[in-house]
Amino acid sequence: MNTSKMRRKVVPAVENGDSADKFDQVLLSAAICNGEDVGPFVRKGFASGKPETVLLHLRYFARSKESEIEDVCRAHYEDFITAVDDLRSLLSDVDSLKSSLSNSNSQLQSVAVPLLTTLDSFVEARNKCKNITLAIQSLRTCVQLVELCSRANRHLSENNFYMALKCVDSIEREFMNKTPSTTLRRMLEKQIPAIRSHIERRITKEFGDWLVEIRVVSRNLGQLAIGQASASRQREEELRIKQRQAEEQSRLSLRDCVYALEEEDDDGFNGISDDGKDGYSNGMLGFDLTPLYRAYHINQTLGLEDRFKKYYFENRKLQLTSDFQVSSMTPFLESHQTFFAQITGFFIVEDRVLRTGGKLVSKMEVENLWDTAMSKMCSVLEDQFSRMQTANHLLLIKDYVSLLSVTLRRYGYPVEALLDVLSKHRDKYHELLLSDCRKQITEALAADKFEQMYMKKEYEYSMNVLSFQLQTSNIMPAFPYVAPFSCTVPDCCRIVRSFIEDSVSFMSHGGQLDFYDVVKKYLDRLLTEVLDGALLKLINTSIGGVTQAMQMAANMAVFERACDFFFRHAAQLSGIPLRMAERGRRLFPLTKARDAAEEMLSGLLKQKVDGFLLLIENVNWMADEPLQSGNEYVHEVIIFLETLTSTAQQILPVQVLKRVLQDVLCHISEMIVGALLGESVKRFNVNAVMALNVDIQMLESFAENQAPLLSEADAGQLKAALAESRQLVNLLLSNHPENFLNPVIRERSYNALDYRKVVTISEKMKDQTDRLFGSFGTRGAKQNTKKKSLDALIKRLKDVN
Repeated sequence: MNTSKMRRKVVPAVENGDSADKFDQVLLSAAICNGEDVGPFVRKGFASGKPETVLLHLRYFARSKESEIEDVCRAHYEDFITAVDDLRSLLSDVDSLKSSLSNSNSQLQSVAVPLLTTLDSFVEARNKCKNITLAIQSLRTCVQLVELCSRANRHLSENNFYMALKCVDSIEREFMNKTPSTTLRRMLEKQIPAIRSHIERRITKEFGDWLVEIRVVSRNLGQLAIGQASASRQREEELRIKQRQAEEQSRLSLRDCVYALEEEDDDGFNGISDDGKDGYSNGMLGFDLTPLYRAYHINQTLGLEDRFKKYYFENRKLQLTSDFQVSSMTPFLESHQTFFAQITGFFIVEDRVLRTGGKLVSKMEVENLWDTAMSKMCSVLEDQFSRMQTANHLLLIKDYVSLLSVTLRRYGYPVEALLDVLSKHRDKYHELLLSDCRKQITEALAADKFEQMYMKKEYEYSMNVLSFQLQTSNIMPAFPYVAPFSCTVPDCCRIVRSFIEDSVSFMSHGGQLDFYDVVKKYLDRLLTEVLDGALLKLINTSIGGVTQAMQMAANMAVFERACDFFFRHAAQLSGIPLRMAERGRRLFPLTKARDAAEEMLSGLLKQKVDGFLLLIENVNWMADEPLQSGNEYVHEVIIFLETLTSTAQQILPVQVLKRVLQDVLCHISEMIVGALLGESVKRFNVNAVMALNVDIQMLESFAENQAPLLSEADAGQLKAALAESRQLVNLLLSNHPENFLNPVIRERSYNALDYRKVVTISEKMKDQTDRLFGSFGTRGAKQNTKKKSLDALIKRLKDVN
């Protein structure tokens, strides 16, 4: 056969000049020979209305190929005959093979039929086994599924939502696609979202209840935390008091007293426990964050972590904003503790959540909340402080705010802004405090009866004397005890001590460690402006007698010791060593009142003395004989001065008594000289001068007799107060009066005399020649010379004048 030969393509040759039909026939023939599509030619024939032409061409082509077919058939005829013979021989072999296969098939059928029957039974049994196994697996899956569902229901009934969610997740992950029952699968597809939605609602409700409860808990927590800070501060104050007592005993050299300052265990706020709860020791109130962490964990499990974080932060921020509201119906003094305790508890809770809540809140969020709270608290304090007009109210709020600062500083919150607000109102507080003290001091002074204080019991002595270190001796006096001061002194001391303690209380725990200078500054103002001014006013308006003036002078002397105590007390409360405070001591701040009291006493005593000195008018200035016992007035003055001294020494300190006596004696001396200068004395003789000399000697003797009471030096100063009258009498009785003109002698012996007074008094003295200038020559023989010397001396004194 010629299957491997390629068919030859016919390419028609068209001669020029053939007709169109002939050309179409050639093209059709070529297309048929080449196996191309003859459809175009057929369509063309029908389109031109000449299909017969196409059919004619096809017939012509068929006839033209018949001869070629015949040639091909002749060429392969012999091969075809040979193939037919081979097929016939093959057919016989096939028949024998067919019979052999038939026999083999019969044998196989006879053997395989029982096997097939057995195989069918095996296949059927195996299919049943598979079905049973599949049923068992399905039942086992259903049992596990039902157990998980039952467990999930039990957890739901026990409000164990996390385990219920774990069961639901396990069902969804392991059994949803393996469940053979479409009914169960549809039930699971419906109930699983419903369970999750139910858990979300329940946990949201629990969280909402916790948000309501934590506000109350936060307020109580804040109050307890601030209370513990207050107790801790109180213990520190007690330790400092013991330390000050030890220092005081050491300062007094009581070596046998040994103080051991033992710190007590801090049984107050112990901070945060490790069991998920915050609390105090001794079983005091704590707060439970379990509902919060449970809600957070459940929302994490539900894949709603970010949404819950935002929900928590927004709700807590709203709560904080609500806590900022200050009621206008309640005075801030009554509501400030609740206001600040609520905020304190809020941030104690937030600190715990930040440290133990994973990533529920961030540090930045808590800091932003704190900045908002700090700004609001500062604003509220500024507003409330600006309205307050009572120092005690301002101090109460300041103390609570300082305790808040101590409490929250322990949790790492910056509180400098709050302390700055407190420091900013320091001046206003002290101005209000000064105003309150001014009223109290005025009331205390108005109630004073200028009587010595009478104390029946030791506790009264301790309360009014020892507590202000007013005692002059460490020996306990016998009771009843009459103090040298009136009730004004301890009353004013209590007011000043209260001022110091309130000032220190305001300045302490406010962020400023060294505040003694500030306390000292306002203490100076209290003493110099308020107390000194009130005492000065009392002296100028209310004292009407020597007894009252003497009592006031005695009070001022006691106030001088009290002022030393005030500054030591301020230093001790401020934590400043006493040696540093004493090193910076200033002058007595009540000098104006003290000087006024002494001047008032001296003035009243001078008035009394002036009454006795009126007796000078009875002096015989032209006596024939000198009086040996002195003039009448001096005896009255001496009796008054001795009586005064015996009375005054009971209440007046010796230095005050000395200054008063010195002033009175100086006044007496001036009055004696003034009497000789006065117009009432026209002439006097040497006998009158000798009598004055006796008077002055008696006064000097009185001054010298005060040495046991005062001292030799002080007695000498009292005697020196009579210098003017003594020097004048010495000059008038001198044998060498011309020495007054010698500057050296005058400075040594007559420095208290005014030469103008000397001229006036010298001109009044009778027999001047006989007495004053007897040293210029013998008496009688040199009378003219003495007269000339006297005239020359008086002239020179007048020239100097």
